[in-house]
Amino acid sequence: MSEEKILIVDDEEHITELMKFNLDNNGYKTICAGNGLDALRLAKIENPNLILLDIMLPGMDGYDVCKEVRKDNSISSTPIIMITAKGEEFDKVLGLELGADDYITKPFSIRELLARVKAVLRRTNAKSVDKIYDFGKISINFEKYEILKDGVKLELTLKEFEVLELLIKNKGRVMTRDFLLDKVWGYEYIGETRTVDVHIRHLRQKIEEDDKNPKFIETIRGIGYRFTSGD
Repeated sequence: MSEEKILIVDDEEHITELMKFNLDNNGYKTICAGNGLDALRLAKIENPNLILLDIMLPGMDGYDVCKEVRKDNSISSTPIIMITAKGEEFDKVLGLELGADDYITKPFSIRELLARVKAVLRRTNAKSVDKIYDFGKISINFEKYEILKDGVKLELTLKEFEVLELLIKNKGRVMTRDFLLDKVWGYEYIGETRTVDVHIRHLRQKIEEDDKNPKFIETIRGIGYRFTSGD
């Protein structure tokens, strides 16, 4: 079995050791960093399949690390799960705004951590039945998780891509926020429906000509969203 590589970034040694021990025992290969600068360096060298990223780090915090990862083309599509002791909605939403795919709040159970890691990696490796879909100036390769606009590659996070894929494959149907949460995140998500709204806003900024007047992703007031090809 090929080992999937996970970069653990946390300055609390006992938490790092706990995550490393359990991830190693579940067949993953782990590398560790105790600060943001080392995290960025290792991410570029090791090209991990997933980054577990603490927010409160010495020097460069997790938010800044997330921003730098998303700006670097060589690692920009790497899934990131934020790990933080902060539980307020503001902190969760900010992490998502900066491009994190998921978050988990300390204290967490190892069972929950493993479930989230497994879910993110499963979706990353999943293959789609329909490989190519074109609409407007956009072309999507579902198998390669690649999206082009006017021939130029767009950088989408894993969750943004999955939300868009689900909307496209249910074209014309209204998808409620709760349905999108359940299908994309795969478990009860504490972030509630605001999580979906954040991802939809990011998608519109990337694929729409005018994100304030979207042509492809429609808002169905009080219910959710619907994809249309814009014809």
